[in-house]
Amino acid sequence: MNINQEIPYKIYLEENELPKYWYNMRADMKNKPAPLLNSKTLKPMTADELSAVFCDELIAQELDNTTQYIPIPEEIIEFYKMYRPSPLVRAYCLEKKLGTPAKIYYKFEGNNTSGSHKLNSAIAQAYYAKKQGLKGVTTETGAGQWGTALSMACAYFGLDCQVYMVKCSYEQKPFRREVMRTYGATVTPSPSTTTEIGRKILEEFPGTTGSLGCAISEAVEAESKQEGYRYVLGSVLNQVLLHQTVIGLETKAALDKYNIVPDMIIGCAGGGSNLGGLIAPFVGEKLRGEHDYQLIAVEPASCPSLTRGVFAYDYCDTGKVCPLAKMYTLGSGFIPSPNHAGGLRYHGMNSVLSQLYHDGVIEARSVEQTDVFAAAEEFARVEGILPAPESSHAIRVAIDEALKCKETGEEKTIVFGLTGTGYFDMVAYGKFNDGEMSDYIPTDAELQLGINGIPRFPGNEF
Repeated sequence: MNINQEIPYKIYLEENELPKYWYNMRADMKNKPAPLLNSKTLKPMTADELSAVFCDELIAQELDNTTQYIPIPEEIIEFYKMYRPSPLVRAYCLEKKLGTPAKIYYKFEGNNTSGSHKLNSAIAQAYYAKKQGLKGVTTETGAGQWGTALSMACAYFGLDCQVYMVKCSYEQKPFRREVMRTYGATVTPSPSTTTEIGRKILEEFPGTTGSLGCAISEAVEAESKQEGYRYVLGSVLNQVLLHQTVIGLETKAALDKYNIVPDMIIGCAGGGSNLGGLIAPFVGEKLRGEHDYQLIAVEPASCPSLTRGVFAYDYCDTGKVCPLAKMYTLGSGFIPSPNHAGGLRYHGMNSVLSQLYHDGVIEARSVEQTDVFAAAEEFARVEGILPAPESSHAIRVAIDEALKCKETGEEKTIVFGLTGTGYFDMVAYGKFNDGEMSDYIPTDAELQLGINGIPRFPGNEF
């Protein structure tokens, strides 16, 4: 490939260039992420213990710290071909608007029926549930992208799908809810009165708008009371991050096709799966000493698990029924403000990304919601895509970095993840346009309340 040849506006990979393997970063990590712990015995969770909650093959992926590349089943590859490989787009119009010498690229994951990257893992988890002979699955969803993706995947494989949707999103995004129902899913606002944990949370926090931690607790309880069901998760767990590595592998392949070497890769961060998926092959090169990149996680200032949380073992859910994970966390009892950060309202961060952040392999920044929506509208007006609020966190930092290049004259190459579209987020856009949106940054005292609930035991000092 001639390095001087013209680079197209959109870089498409051919169908035969679709990744055939998922990449497992853990295999290249010197400091492996800490194992999940049984909250009662404080010993590492075994496959047998996890089998009551998760699908067998997904458990094997969750616990695998050594296999570098895991084959993608042919049935999943065939499904991926409906919308993958997804394009890597040069943001020429944004560059011109900013007057920056930087080159900006974005990996667009919104070109499927779920409108986001979530379908990459949803179809994999539904496939393994079907292969195991299950009747259905339960799950949680924040902004609704994961619930939408899973409902479609379950419809494809003929599985029942029960979704617990964070209450503030359930109320703010009725159209997203209806898409899930169109695909046959049952959608319940969380916390609800349909589970013991939901009723307990409502009693302890009257009028709460919910959180992903609440919804996870309800979904796990619902799964445990129905024979032939398992719980599946849209982020946080290592298995989900693994499936999302198709994003980064495609991005790397597209860049390599035109001899483009990025200086920085930027992704929004909630539970961590899309960020981890995007940066995975670049992390691998960095860990192996092959190349250095600036890898930036962007989270909402209202739920700053990396930038203001603690690195410790904590419950993955508010109801404390899930295992303990070592991660950057604000405490499982932390209830984020009902702002429009969408699916980025989880109290913790994936254990792989937490370890990488702790080791200085990646960095993190937090941004405020009005700045995020300002960046979203600036992007939409010149690039023609209305971005999801989650994705717009990455857009904010990409614009900021491009403007720094304008000041210094540096010609950096910036890549960010455009994880999905925002066409179901018009309530949020309306509030921003009407001047009714405000920023919320929790105080140290407010964060300490959640951190105080993190379990204390020998070896879990923070």
